[in-house]
Amino acid sequence: MKSLRVKNIKSKWLPKSSLEVAVGECIVISGPSGVGKSLLLRAIADLDEHKGMLGIDEVSCREVSAMQWRKQVGLLPAESAWWGELVSDHMENVEAKQLEMIGLDEDALKWTIDRLSTGEKQRLAILRLLANKPDFLLLDEPTANLDPKSVSKVEKLLLDYCHNTPAGLIWVSHDTEQAERIADRRYYFDSEGLAEVVE
Repeated sequence: MKSLRVKNIKSKWLPKSSLEVAVGECIVISGPSGVGKSLLLRAIADLDEHKGMLGIDEVSCREVSAMQWRKQVGLLPAESAWWGELVSDHMENVEAKQLEMIGLDEDALKWTIDRLSTGEKQRLAILRLLANKPDFLLLDEPTANLDPKSVSKVEKLLLDYCHNTPAGLIWVSHDTEQAERIADRRYYFDSEGLAEVVE
């Protein structure tokens, strides 16, 4: 079974941390604000300079191009980037049924980006990420700006992707109830690094 392996990853602002996530598994990371959970995800996405080992199975991220790594390991940041004027400029491989799964219809593709609410941007950014079919998803508070109904839809969408693709999820969340609903394993992250939560 394919696994994303993170061993002793660290940077100037990031304490040494290790974890492993297999496809079909959802790991939730929680912890205080400002300790570096977003930086950890950026390091795993190989966007920030870091030390330590990152790899999928026995293949290190240093053995593949940055583009290849980020195709396999997709990051959903807390705030997504939008560069075109229309939603359709960003949604090349998204189908109508996928839009329905997040509570939108095909008309949303014709909307301008400046018309979107924060929650709509978040849901569309998730679809955009899934369209790339990554083997592992790094999710930085993917439901933080959503109402309860949308949270439920997004959780279902991401967990279905995790189990049916299959893909591995590393999901940062401050929501304890959400973590209990979705996690196969849980980690706590603080200034000392990552520690698995044993229940």
